[in-house]
Amino acid sequence: MRVDDFDFDLPEDRIALRPARPRDSSKLLQVGESLADLVFRDLPDILNEGDVLVLNNTKVLPASLRGIRPARRDGGGGEVEIDFNLHKPLADTGDGKIRWLAFARPAKRLKEGDPVRFSEELSAVIARRDGAEIELCFDCPAEKFLPALEAAGSMPLPPYIGRKRAVDEADAQDYQTMFAREEGSVAAPTAGLHFTPALFERLEEKGIGHVEVTLHVGAGTFLPVSAETTEAHRMHAEWGEISDSVATHLNEVRDRGDRIIAVGTTSLRLLESAAQTGRIDPFCAETDIFITPGYRFTAVDALITNFHLPRSTLFMLVCALAGTDRMKAAYAHAIEQGYRFYSYGDACFLERAKDRTDD
Repeated sequence: MRVDDFDFDLPEDRIALRPARPRDSSKLLQVGESLADLVFRDLPDILNEGDVLVLNNTKVLPASLRGIRPARRDGGGGEVEIDFNLHKPLADTGDGKIRWLAFARPAKRLKEGDPVRFSEELSAVIARRDGAEIELCFDCPAEKFLPALEAAGSMPLPPYIGRKRAVDEADAQDYQTMFAREEGSVAAPTAGLHFTPALFERLEEKGIGHVEVTLHVGAGTFLPVSAETTEAHRMHAEWGEISDSVATHLNEVRDRGDRIIAVGTTSLRLLESAAQTGRIDPFCAETDIFITPGYRFTAVDALITNFHLPRSTLFMLVCALAGTDRMKAAYAHAIEQGYRFYSYGDACFLERAKDRTDD
């Protein structure tokens, strides 16, 4: 399939720079055989008793760092300030060092072996450089890394927000879900940002359950695809986990005829990765599943998600779930009706198009 089949025009003023307050006051577009304009706190009214929401409990790390590369002794350059965005941890090589892949700007001012200082407690050495992507080897014991990162880093807001305004203290809370527990993401599972304790109480009163899974979201999740065809695109890999007890419970939900509703594309991708046998199996591995129109869903009946970038793998995913023509019409309606897009934007509830793979 051609990637430009998933393109659309989005006015700049539709991109949300701040979340709705309170969180559950955001708009919610219900997409089924027809469209319905709702508010997110209406969610219990469109769900059924026995439905189960699958939440991603990953926690966003303050993965945006500003560091100083000291002046080189050989005269190869004075002190320079570099911005880094951590995007993937690397496996322990046996030396106990914490290593991350990161994007750096300006990367051309870095060489392999350069030291970088982020704070008194956090420094690193450039272990490898490949264009804008570099490998950072942190000079910090493993048990002290996260506290040092918390002190030195800031929330890694997506570029379409970061280009418009600076990260501030409010983002430390705004860019985390209320059920964030497992540290490891460098981007938020944004569909979960709309939930509040009051909304969960109403869901429970109606008999709508929820379970938690973990998928650590990588920086590549929200990027547009640069290839001309979907076949030429290389999907990023992300680590996820579904416990034995959660897998068993979700299979019981399916067996009794109730619905499994993924909260976010991250939860959906993890569930479908774990359901390759036709049942949802326990899972603890990386997944690079790439869902495009033509994919046959096994695990998920519906999806709660935000509005996505044109030409992105996430827009392709929602087209696969609900139908391409239907999603293009839904997005055109959302733009016309003033819905707010992307990470801090509004949400939609997508019902799976039964017994078809595309419009």
